Amino acid sequence: MGKTKHTGPISLPKVPDPDLWVSKVPFGLGKIKPRHIRDTLKAVWENRDNLSYATRILTRGVCDGCALGVAGLKDQTLTGPHLCTTRLNVLRLNTMPAMKPETIHADIEELRQKNSTELRQLGRIPYPLIREKEERRFRRLSWNEALDRIAGKIRDISPKQLAFYLTSRGIANETYYMAAKAARFIGTNHIDNASRICHSPSKTALKRSLGIGASSCNYKDWIGTDVLVFWGSAAANNQPVSTKYMYAAKRKGTKIIVINPYHEPSMDRYWIPSIPDSALFGTKIADDFYQVNIGGDIAFMNGVMKHWFEMEEVSPGSAINHEFVQAHTNGFESLRKHVLGYAWEELERSSGVSKERMIQFAELLAHAKSGVFVWSMGLTQHRFGTDNVSQVANLAMLRGFIGREHCGVMPIRGHSGVQGAGEMGADPFSLPGGGFEKETVNRVEKVWGFAIPRWQGDIVGVSLENALLPDDHEQKTKVYYLSGGNFLETMPNPDFVRQCLENIEVRVHQDIIFNTSTLADAKEAVIVLPAMTRYEQPGGCTSTSTERMVYFSPEIPGPRLEEARAEWEIYMDLASRVKPEAKHLIQMESAQEIREEIAQAASNYDGIQHLNQQGDVFQWGGAWLCEGGECPTPDGRGNLIPIELPELRKAKEHFSVTTRRGKQFNSMIYADTDPFNEADRYDVLMNEEDARRLGISAGEPVVVYNRHGRFQGKARFVNIRPGNLEVHWPEGNCLIPQGVYEEHAGIPEYNTPVILEKAETFHAQKDLRYAEKRVEELEMEIG
Repeated sequence: MGKTKHTGPISLPKVPDPDLWVSKVPFGLGKIKPRHIRDTLKAVWENRDNLSYATRILTRGVCDGCALGVAGLKDQTLTGPHLCTTRLNVLRLNTMPAMKPETIHADIEELRQKNSTELRQLGRIPYPLIREKEERRFRRLSWNEALDRIAGKIRDISPKQLAFYLTSRGIANETYYMAAKAARFIGTNHIDNASRICHSPSKTALKRSLGIGASSCNYKDWIGTDVLVFWGSAAANNQPVSTKYMYAAKRKGTKIIVINPYHEPSMDRYWIPSIPDSALFGTKIADDFYQVNIGGDIAFMNGVMKHWFEMEEVSPGSAINHEFVQAHTNGFESLRKHVLGYAWEELERSSGVSKERMIQFAELLAHAKSGVFVWSMGLTQHRFGTDNVSQVANLAMLRGFIGREHCGVMPIRGHSGVQGAGEMGADPFSLPGGGFEKETVNRVEKVWGFAIPRWQGDIVGVSLENALLPDDHEQKTKVYYLSGGNFLETMPNPDFVRQCLENIEVRVHQDIIFNTSTLADAKEAVIVLPAMTRYEQPGGCTSTSTERMVYFSPEIPGPRLEEARAEWEIYMDLASRVKPEAKHLIQMESAQEIREEIAQAASNYDGIQHLNQQGDVFQWGGAWLCEGGECPTPDGRGNLIPIELPELRKAKEHFSVTTRRGKQFNSMIYADTDPFNEADRYDVLMNEEDARRLGISAGEPVVVYNRHGRFQGKARFVNIRPGNLEVHWPEGNCLIPQGVYEEHAGIPEYNTPVILEKAETFHAQKDLRYAEKRVEELEMEIG
C-alpha cells in the first residue's frame, strides 16, 4: 500500500494546440465519427417524461456506466464537467416507467420475437413474476410467495447445487458484499461476477507478479508520463471520458502507443465534445500503432525484452533499470535466459510484427523515464490471459515503471461496479479483503459469526455446464440465482448456453428489465424479481472505480416502482428465509450498517463507513500501489515470470477471429452501425490483401465458420493485421467454443481459428462437402 495521497483534479490548458487537430473542417463534417450532439439530443428525447429526475441522476449520482468514476459531472482527474454518450445511453434504464401489464403477461412466444434492445425498451419490471414449466405467460406473485418458493427449493437441494451470479449493471459494493455473505451463510461458494468474463486474468496476474489485484496507479499518471501504452483496448470507444485524459496527456508531451490487431479509428482520432477545440477540429490521439496478431502479444513482448537484453550486452544500464530490478524483483536471470532463447524468426511469426518494429518499440520504452501500461479485453479474453498480463508486469518492472508518479499498470475496467465485486467477496476464489486462504477465511468468519464452507466454488461457466450433469450428481446446478446478466449474449456458444439454462430446475432473475435469457424455459420455474437501480437505494450506495476510488452515490429523489427492492435487501431476506433459525447473523438494518461491516471485513476499505454524503470519496491503497517498489508479496518483491509463447492453433490458410464492441454498453446495443468505421453488426472486419487473395469484394456476403458455429455477414475492409478477423460481440459468439477457460483465472476464450469463404461458394452444394472436409481438418488441428 502507498503512503502518498491523490492530489485531486488538475486543469486543462486554456490555449489550443493546432498541431493536434485532425482537420480544420469544423465538427468533422464529412468524416466518419460519433455525432455527440445528435446522441445527446436523442437521450434528452428518450428521457423527456422524466427529465428532471434524469438531470438529478447525472448531476448528483455516480456514473453507473464505465468505471472511470465520474461523480455528478466531476472526477478526480480533471476539473470541469464530464459527460459521455455511454452514460447517457444507460440513463434510460433508470428513468423509464414500468412495463404495461398486457406486455408483461403476453404470450411467451410473442415476447421471444423481440431482441434484447426491444425488450429493454418495454420498461421496468414492476413486481415479482413466475412462469412455471409449460406455462405460456408470466403471472404475478407477492414478494413473500416468491422468496418462500426460492428458499424452499434451496432447502431441498445441496448447497453445491446452488449458484449465484452478479453482473456489473450498476451494482453497488453493498450488494456484492451482501450477496457474498448470503451465499456463504446459505452454504455455497458457487458465486461469481462479471469480471470472470472481462478482467479476471488481470487480478490473477497482478497478484502473482506484484501482489496487488487492482490498478497500481491513477488516471492522473497518464498526464505527463513519457509513454502511455494501450494494449488491446479501445478506451475511446468503451470509456469515452478517458479521451479527455488522453488529450491532457498529449498536451503534456506524452506519446500514446496502441497495440492491437486492428488500427482502431477511435484511438487514432477523436472529437471530444467537452473540449471546445477538440469538438471543432478533433484530436490526434495515437502517435503509433503496433498491429500484432490476435494472441501475438506475448511474442511481441518477448521480442521487446530480447532487444533490451541484447542492448544490455553492449551497454549495461541502457535498457534495464538495474537499481529497481535488484532491489525489488525476483527471477531476473531466469527471465533473461528464457527470452534470449527465442529466435527472432519465431517471435516475428507468432507476433505478426517485424523485428525492426519490435526493436523500435523496445527503444522507445528504453529511452522513456516513465510509462503507464493500460489494457483491456484484447489481453485478457484468451486462454493465456493471465500470462499476457504478467508479461506487461515484466516490462513495467524491468523499466522500474512501478510505484511512482506517471508510472504504473492499469487494467481499465469497463463497468462501474466490477472492481468492487471480487473485493467484496462475490467470487469463488475470494472473500472480503483477501483470497480464500485459511487466514482470510478465519478472519472473515470472526466478522460474520458463522462458518464458511471450505470447498472450492465454481466459476460462472462451470456452474452453467453443471446444469447438464445427471440429476443425482452432487454438483448439478439446480438453482441459479442471477442479478442481471444475459449469458445468451455474453458467453461463448449461445446455443449450448440456452441448453444449460433450460436444464436448471429453478432460475431466478433479479433485474430491472427483461432480456432474452429471462424468457428461456426452466425445468420447474423461472422467477423474476424487480430490483431497484443504484440511485433508488435507501441510504445510498458505493462503487469502486478503476483507480480504486470508492465513491458514495446518494439516493436520488424521484419516481419509484412500488415493489422494486434494494438488491442487498433481497439477498438478506432470502438468506433469512433459508435459515430462519440463524437469521440474526445475516440481518442488517441499513446500507450504512453494511458499510460499517465492510470496513471490518476488508481492511483496504476502512474509510467506506464514513461515506454518506454526495461527493464523499476515498482511494484505498493511496496514489500508487507498490510505492517505492515495495510489493505486498511475502518477501516484498515483485516476481519476473518467464512466459512461454502460446500455441497459436491456426492452419496456414485459416484465420484467427476475435470479438469487438461497437455502439454498445456490455451486451446492450444502442446502434446497428459503428460510428467509428460505419460497420454494421454483421460485418466481418478483414484485411483487403486477404480478401483479394480469396477473390472477395468489399460488401460481398461471406461465411465465417468452424466446428463450433457459423457466422454469415459481409466483408468490410479495414486496417487489420493480415490473417486476422474481427466480428462484433455478441453476434459472433456462435463461433467461440464453450468450455475453454484460462488455466489460472477461468475466463472463457473469445478467440478461435476459423475458415472464411464467399457465401456463394460455401452454400453451393458441390462445395458444401468440401467445406465439411475443411471443418474436419480444423477439428483435428485444434481438438
